[in-house]
Amino acid sequence: MATYNSTPLFGGALICDLPANFVDVSALRQVPDNQEVYIDKDGFTSIIFDINERVGGPGTGPEIDGRALTTHLEEVVAEDIVNLHVWNTTPTQFSRLNQDIPAYTLIATVTPHPDPSSAGVGQQQTDVQNKLTAIILTMVRLEREKTDLLITINVPHIRGEYDEDDVDLQLGKQGKLIGDAVEYASRIWETFKVKNWGLFKEV
Repeated sequence: MATYNSTPLFGGALICDLPANFVDVSALRQVPDNQEVYIDKDGFTSIIFDINERVGGPGTGPEIDGRALTTHLEEVVAEDIVNLHVWNTTPTQFSRLNQDIPAYTLIATVTPHPDPSSAGVGQQQTDVQNKLTAIILTMVRLEREKTDLLITINVPHIRGEYDEDDVDLQLGKQGKLIGDAVEYASRIWETFKVKNWGLFKEV
């Protein structure tokens, strides 16, 4: 079981528990003002908080929100959309947000395109490639603030860094890396709190 720290985000306007072994990427490189990015210092998993303009028309419901979630997912995976597989999508309850605020979480995997520039370079190039990336994407619909808050946990699976026999989502086998990420997401849903709603007018 991971150890967690209560972590302020966006200057303390938001707060939630994040794994203690994750570090703030802004200490290493520039991050856009509408993002907070944390990465596992002992691995490859990252957690991204992204404040986006709300997508779609007014109101809420599975159809409206489902279309918005699809739009955001397409932006996250960009050109890898052709290799995307969404395994499930579920409504999500945040313990410290008003229960009227809709939220949804999906689990997807993306298999990257082979790099055409590596053709003929030899086996060494393909061995270091990312075999697949699992994505746990949570969208919080803040209609009053005209905002969609995205929480994306990216879980790259690098050849040789995990047991490939443990991962087969079609058979319900998540493996350790995805299992850990699901635990991180659950902890965020339990502990995430907005301390300054004015943040969404500023970003």
